[in-house]
Amino acid sequence: MKNINKILIVFVLGLFVSCDEKLDINTDPNYPGEINAGLALTSAESTLAAVVGGELTNLGGFYAQYHTQAPSASQFENIDSYNLNTAYANTPWTQLYAGVLTDLKYVTEQANASNDTGTALIAEALRAYTYQLLVDLFGDVPYTEALQGTSGNITPKTDSGQAIYADLLTKLDAAVAAYNANPSTPSVGTQDVIYGASISQWIKFVNTLKLKMYIRMAYTSQANPAAVNALLTEGNFITEDAAFKNFTTSANKRNPFYETFLAQTGLGDVNHVASNTLHDFYADNADPRLRAAYRATSSNTYPSIPQGTGNTFNNTAISYARPNIGPLTPVFFLTIAESNFLQAEALIRYAGGTGAKAKYDAGVDASFSIYKEFYGLDATADATTFTNAGGAYEFQSTGNVETDVRQVIIQKWAGLAYISTIETFIESTRTKFPEVVPEGSENYAIGNRIPSLISVFSGTDVPSILFYPDDEASRNPNITQHNNLRENVWWDKKSE
Repeated sequence: MKNINKILIVFVLGLFVSCDEKLDINTDPNYPGEINAGLALTSAESTLAAVVGGELTNLGGFYAQYHTQAPSASQFENIDSYNLNTAYANTPWTQLYAGVLTDLKYVTEQANASNDTGTALIAEALRAYTYQLLVDLFGDVPYTEALQGTSGNITPKTDSGQAIYADLLTKLDAAVAAYNANPSTPSVGTQDVIYGASISQWIKFVNTLKLKMYIRMAYTSQANPAAVNALLTEGNFITEDAAFKNFTTSANKRNPFYETFLAQTGLGDVNHVASNTLHDFYADNADPRLRAAYRATSSNTYPSIPQGTGNTFNNTAISYARPNIGPLTPVFFLTIAESNFLQAEALIRYAGGTGAKAKYDAGVDASFSIYKEFYGLDATADATTFTNAGGAYEFQSTGNVETDVRQVIIQKWAGLAYISTIETFIESTRTKFPEVVPEGSENYAIGNRIPSLISVFSGTDVPSILFYPDDEASRNPNITQHNNLRENVWWDKKSE
């Protein structure tokens, strides 16, 4: 099997096998003498964490407008100005395909060979999560012809995002059915560093992921109220966050955003400062999560700047609030907060809104809980102060689907900052909430975005897709490059 050269992989392998303590997890390690399904699963999970918690947190933070380019630095002005080139995604694309998906293919093959239905279910859940992420970011991607290696088809065609979603849902159901028909204890054991091979937790993960995918379809002709309501009736969603937590405070073994963007020489903590967009939403609503999502200045203040205005200031990042991601901060794949917000939206769309407030409130409460546990939010901070009658975030059912969904999405956006950062950008693309309004007309208190002040686009346009990476498009004649970053993925059907 190829490509165990993953960020974080040597550290994680060190939890289970003997290895040199001086190995650098951000360099290519030697191949282990032997590989098995458990080792490959650990590799896949750690690489997925490196992508989601690293570059996609960086990108999502700019596009969701949690942070903006700091004054006196310019490393990420290409992102902040929506001026990404076709080389941008080379690394994350390679990590997801040659890393995560290749490893998971190996896990599935080994599990099927030994009739290990439990391990096969875990691998399928992570495979679906990864392909869904690729579709949401790039649109149509290689799927049915992918992962054939150098001896197979090295120029795979793309499949439509719609077809990929449909097949992923079918395969998730098949994996659960195969396990239920012939349950086996997963051989991977604690080498599953997300849920420790707990199949009950992975089935909840599958149900939550399916709900997310069905909700992505809400504005398409593939919307499936019956499937959503069946999931809601079953009610078997995650009760434990799906997160990668295997970090230490040692260099090269820390949270990938912290390691790369805050601690690394050359990039370290000089590029990201709080954007007014999220900062002022928190501040205007007296929301204590401001002090969890961001780190204060040395004078214990939390200044921010408008999105894309770093070049108009002369001071440095240290003068502003900055992302509060530490060396031990987990990388989250699915959270209880996100699950509750998904259920709230589903109830609004497909069940007349009955029960939506309770799920909305639970989502806000779960957001507070995660900030308390991992981001230093004051333990006395009380979500019910905001969600109870008269509170700033009280859910008020209006009977209008979009009005009520907006309340949910605004809280998802505010409640998952630096928790599920890329997810909130994708959701803003799907729902158009928080709305992008002309600079000067924004109302941050209710949740608005503005176009970056250094945008290369006109009007209120913002990116909705990524270019295929050069490394893929230049070698694969079956990849047709997007014309621009305003093209839509298949589920992006809501009017701007």
